[in-house]
Amino acid sequence: MGSLAKSNILVIGFGGIGTMTAYNLEAGGLASVTGVLRSNYNLVDKQGFNIWSCDHGEISGWKPTSISRTVPDVRNTSTPPFDYVVVCTKNIPDIPPTVVEIIAPAITPSHTAIVLVQNGINIEKPVIAAFPSNIVISGISRMSSAELRPAEIFHQDHDILIIGAFRNPNIDPEVERRAAKHFTELYNASGKATGQYAEDVGFMRWRKLVYNASYNSLCAITGMDTSTLRFTGTAPTELLLPVMLEVKSIARAAGYQLAADQEDVSLNGDASDAYFRPSMQQDVEKGNYMEMEVIVGETVREAQRLGVPVPMLTFVYSLLKALQFKTQVKRGLVTLPAMKDYGADDMLATGKKTT
Repeated sequence: MGSLAKSNILVIGFGGIGTMTAYNLEAGGLASVTGVLRSNYNLVDKQGFNIWSCDHGEISGWKPTSISRTVPDVRNTSTPPFDYVVVCTKNIPDIPPTVVEIIAPAITPSHTAIVLVQNGINIEKPVIAAFPSNIVISGISRMSSAELRPAEIFHQDHDILIIGAFRNPNIDPEVERRAAKHFTELYNASGKATGQYAEDVGFMRWRKLVYNASYNSLCAITGMDTSTLRFTGTAPTELLLPVMLEVKSIARAAGYQLAADQEDVSLNGDASDAYFRPSMQQDVEKGNYMEMEVIVGETVREAQRLGVPVPMLTFVYSLLKALQFKTQVKRGLVTLPAMKDYGADDMLATGKKTT
């Protein structure tokens, strides 16, 4: 991964975050990006992306260096190895295919660094298990960017990506650090975005989890945006803060001492008039699957492992599982038993009302 030649990068997931991540990497001039596009491949191939960005301005008809309908297979083709595979898809391990299954064709052992620009904790564990000789890098995106419609992106606040290496016990820590710092340099090369190198990946992820496990979950469950939820008067003290304090307790037991006022910072993280709809709420509204396992499920399991009681978070997790199941039924992933066809005699015998 020399600094003179362009880094060969594969980006998977071209929603609001993935598109801006790919655009920024190419804008720096140090990266050549291949984009994996599925549902919008034909549209992008024909006309490119139209982007309005607070960092980069208005861009019409942009395409990565190359695009593909599927993840390129570097094992069976003449495709050159990728230096980095950047994963910007939602991480939904309870719904196949998993991240490991998606990226496997593009990974060259001992060469490709895998960058997970995704939410949650413990997301690196299955990836390191599947690719023990590969560096795995954490990317925490703090920009707000959305796909308004296919191939149209609205990016409305500054692109900050917090970057650091997950610890893979099979690799020299210094080698991991160099790869993470190099990716940070690639991200900063455009002069428009901010790549922040962070040594303590776990701390950064637990800090974000205080907001995500509370607001993301409760907005999805209630159908209210962050501002409306706060304006209820009761939700901050009876729902949001209890979840935040439980997450802080788990983090402390796991060895991460978050700021004393972290719950206050997270509670007021969005302006009161922002009316922001977190990703899990948007997913429920669109009938999509939520990232509930990596954001809440893993947090509950960490609490169980560490012996930390988290009754509120456990209840929230149960509600999210029910919502996820509802989406699975709607999408045909689960088939429920057929409803019994009650005849008139059955109705009378069971006491059911007929109309």
